[in-house]
Amino acid sequence: MGTSRMFRIFVVLGTVFMILLIIIYWDDVGASHLYLHAPVSPGPKMSPPPAVPHRPQTSRAPSFLSDIDAFVNQFLEPGTGEPTDQVPVDTSNQSEKAEERYIPRQEWKTHLSPVAAELRDRQEQRRQLLQEMCTNDSVAFPGKNRSFDDIPNKELDHLIVDDRHGIIYCYVPKVACSNWKRIMIVLSEGLLKDGVPQRDPLAIPRALVHNSSMHFTFNKFWKRYGKFAKHLMKVKLKKYTKFIFVRDPFVRLISAYRNKFELPNNEFYRRFAQVMLRRYANQPTPPASADEAFEAGIHPSFSNFIQYLLDPKTEKEMPFNEHWRQVYRLCHPCQIQYDFVGHLETAEEDAEHLLRLLRVDNVVEFPTSSRNLTASSWETDWFSTVPVEARRKLYKLYEPDFRLFGYQKPDSVLNE
Repeated sequence: MGTSRMFRIFVVLGTVFMILLIIIYWDDVGASHLYLHAPVSPGPKMSPPPAVPHRPQTSRAPSFLSDIDAFVNQFLEPGTGEPTDQVPVDTSNQSEKAEERYIPRQEWKTHLSPVAAELRDRQEQRRQLLQEMCTNDSVAFPGKNRSFDDIPNKELDHLIVDDRHGIIYCYVPKVACSNWKRIMIVLSEGLLKDGVPQRDPLAIPRALVHNSSMHFTFNKFWKRYGKFAKHLMKVKLKKYTKFIFVRDPFVRLISAYRNKFELPNNEFYRRFAQVMLRRYANQPTPPASADEAFEAGIHPSFSNFIQYLLDPKTEKEMPFNEHWRQVYRLCHPCQIQYDFVGHLETAEEDAEHLLRLLRVDNVVEFPTSSRNLTASSWETDWFSTVPVEARRKLYKLYEPDFRLFGYQKPDSVLNE
């Protein structure tokens, strides 16, 4: 009799445990943040990137994870959201119409013409190039062949997640990331104005744009989800639309230098400029603040900045700052198959294309910038003060970014 009672107790406890586990996983995929008028969506399906050979993975996770995944997936598959309004059928773009069932009805925008073939081909070529470079042995860089599981949590801090629309954005500083962060805040409805979500990206103060509390990034998963964090990341990487914007690596460095060292910036002055002045500019006791230094006409030259990047001491003391860290280190393009790769050089077309693919182009528009952008045509002038040998070493340091994202080797700079 005692054995029968114990068996019933174990059955009841086991059932309660499984229910709690399912609730935890349902919360993990974002269902606890579900809006009544906006079901969680994996985002529109895009043309899948070419298959990439990957390491066979041994199943070390408990077998019940696959059962819970199956339960969760039925809520993420097409057709499980709210009933939606009928839209006119456009026979010239059936595949695009089929995608609309993924998006809440108030955010739909009906297009009478398909996306231009040129834009679709451009994306296909960029994704294809990424896949080819990631399997090309001639392109080598630290961490290229590791698995996603091997990426340290601290290196996942640039992957912003929007569960509301099923989007993951890897931001790259000095590549219009401020405006894309604004877009992500608007889409996630993470900022309220008079009790309603802020809809104007440019109305979001710069201080809030770069405030980490405004963005839910992959590195925060561990604190919220504990041991289930990595598994949940992989679920979202599989289901969500992932995008990145990049830029010519050398032009990005020029832009970083102009923004951080040609203008008074106390944080960057104390952390980096003073080091450059002491080591490379014959300034053993540089001014204490950026304002004092600029009043005295003292700041690191662009050549000093390049010396700093090439100096082995630099990364022994601390990793590169995000503003000049290589994109492959920020966004892990050989571990994450991005669905959309934008270039700053084609930002206007790419932004319009992306927002249309995400079906949010009537919710938000990408802000146009009137700021003084760094042009690629300036490269030769900027590097004229940098020794040719240093330019070639710098290219080797950033060569993976050039090749992964299809930027031409700057022969005019390297062979002068």
